Amino acid sequence: MIFRRKAKNDDTEATGPAGSDDVVEAPVEDEGAEEAGTPEGRSAGPFDSSEVDDSELEAEDRIDLGALVITGMPGMELRLQVDEQSGDVQAILLVLEDSALELRAFAAPKTSGIWTEVRREIAAEATRMGGTASETDGPFGTELVLVVPVEDPDGQIFSQTSRVIGIDGPRWLLRATVLGRAAVEPDAAPPMEQSLRNVIVVRGSEPMAPRESLALRLPPGAEPAAEEEA
Repeated sequence: MIFRRKAKNDDTEATGPAGSDDVVEAPVEDEGAEEAGTPEGRSAGPFDSSEVDDSELEAEDRIDLGALVITGMPGMELRLQVDEQSGDVQAILLVLEDSALELRAFAAPKTSGIWTEVRREIAAEATRMGGTASETDGPFGTELVLVVPVEDPDGQIFSQTSRVIGIDGPRWLLRATVLGRAAVEPDAAPPMEQSLRNVIVVRGSEPMAPRESLALRLPPGAEPAAEEEA
């Protein structure tokens, strides 16, 4: 697996409504609220760290990125979208051949999930950009298929199709965006979907405002260089 540190404005593939993080002010969640149940679509993963043994978190094929622990596949590249000024990791991108999976995690209330609300906002933003958004039933529940106009480095405009998947967990939302061939060809989707199921979310116990990004970090031992093996 290759570890590649990417600047915030690199690769327009990961931008657009699926990659935007408009924060809506909200009160800090009530720590005394009742824990949300486990959705049926999450029975095979992704899991919360409280739902797996420590041995699973520390397995050799796992990569600890802070709030998200992922499992690589042969030939897959791991790229991190990093803010140029702060150096904070904002998103994870798993790339396999001509498909990619972008991962972001956010805090959510204990009492209810936020994917339904977030999904509507993403669809509205896609429409504002001149694209389309369609809801469909997928292996993780209701997801969005977006078709939005994107400008390439040469100034040419083309339509980009993506699948935006939202998974509500215990006090977190995991948002995954499938890009490239896997977004339009079902036979290319299984590796991306399995990578998503292999994710473990480490939410932590600290109180956070709903929609606040869960902290990601560089893999242990990795230097903030242009490209290194992890």
